[in-house]
Amino acid sequence: MPGPLYVIEVDASSRTVRVGPRTALERTALTASRVNWIAGGPPVQAVTAAAQIRYRHAPAALAWSPSTARRVRVEFEDPQAAVTPGQAVVWL
Repeated sequence: MPGPLYVIEVDASSRTVRVGPRTALERTALTASRVNWIAGGPPVQAVTAAAQIRYRHAPAALAWSPSTARRVRVEFEDPQAAVTPGQAVVWL
C-alpha cells in the first residue's frame, strides 16, 4: 500500500472522486471573495501579513493584493494544506 490517500476532488456530475497523497492537498494561493474590511476600506497596494484559514490552523505568512473592494488574491510563502472553497480566511 502506498500510504494514506486523501480526497482531492469530487465531481458530482460524473460521480467521480479523485484521491492522492497529502501533498496533493497543498495550495500556494487562494482567492477570497466577499471580503469584509472591518477597519476601513481595502488597501490600495500589496500587503504582507499572516492569516489563518481554519480555526486551529497556525498563522501562515502571505502577501496579497486586492483585485476589487470585495475580492483578494492571497499568495502564501509556504504551501498550505486543505485550502477549500467556502472556508473563511482571517488576516492577522
